Parts: sequence; structure tokens; C-alpha cells
Amino acid sequence: MAATEDEALQERLKSALWYSVGKIVDEETLKLGVNATPQFIGALTEMVWAQIESVSQDLESFAKHAGRKTVAVDDVMLLSRRNEGLETVLNTFLDDLQGPGKKEKGLGKR
Repeated sequence: MAATEDEALQERLKSALWYSVGKIVDEETLKLGVNATPQFIGALTEMVWAQIESVSQDLESFAKHAGRKTVAVDDVMLLSRRNEGLETVLNTFLDDLQGPGKKEKGLGKR
């Protein structure tokens, strides 16, 4: 029974992702004056889903390696280390979140 509940949840999440990707694609195609087929939206959704699965597995592994059951900010920063643009955006967000002169425990070196 738990497997079917997990599968149902996964299908609901995938449907929500499909809807969100579709809305974003619609907005962007209107701005650009181009069309996107339903097949394109479906393929893009599958690609985003695969990326989400990969990132979630990496984050879980980082947390487990650190002896934690919960993903921390340090895990996300470790994941972003190979994407300089993302790392910059995340560092800026953290700096804004912390405010001037504050350093929160557990955020590690950046």
C-alpha cells in the first residue's frame, strides 16, 4: 500500500511540475512571439524532473555523509560549487537573508 501511495504522490508532483513548466513556457513564448508544442513542454518537464531527482539524491548523500538526516545550507552550497553562476546567486541570497554583519551557525565557509 505504501508503494502505491508513493507512486500516487510522485504522479501528483509530476503533474504539478508539468503545469508549472507549461505556464512558464506559455509566458516566455508570448514574450518571444514563438510557439511551443505540447511535446516540447512534456520533454522539458521530464528533463526538469530528472534534474530534480539527481539533485535530491546528491543532497541526501551529502547530508548522510555528514551524519545528518536533514539537508542543510552547507549541502546546497556544496552542490552549487560547480555552477559558478548559481553559487553567486545563492551566496548573495544568503548574505541578504543574514543581514549586515551577521554570520549564522552552520552556514560554513563561502
